[in-house]
Amino acid sequence: MDQKAAEHVAEVMKAVAHPVRLQIIELLETKEMCVGDIVKAVGGKQAITSQQLNMMRDKGVLSSRRDGAKVYYRIENKNIIKLLRCINDHCESKRR
Repeated sequence: MDQKAAEHVAEVMKAVAHPVRLQIIELLETKEMCVGDIVKAVGGKQAITSQQLNMMRDKGVLSSRRDGAKVYYRIENKNIIKLLRCINDHCESKRR
């Protein structure tokens, strides 16, 4: 992996390396959701949750669409789910 590729991979990993962002990805794994529903599910403030969503969108992890006044988010890169499952499996095996 060259330096530029390594930097890009690190940026994507940083984009998901936060407990709230991990919860958001898990929520969006099976369906898209509007910001308000995501906020309710993770129990945060809308402004902070929106910042988290925008950061992941900017890194290509999520994508969004507007429907009237609502913004809906979905997983853009399904490989991120595979990566997080691998990491979770690793963590689970270390707890046993």
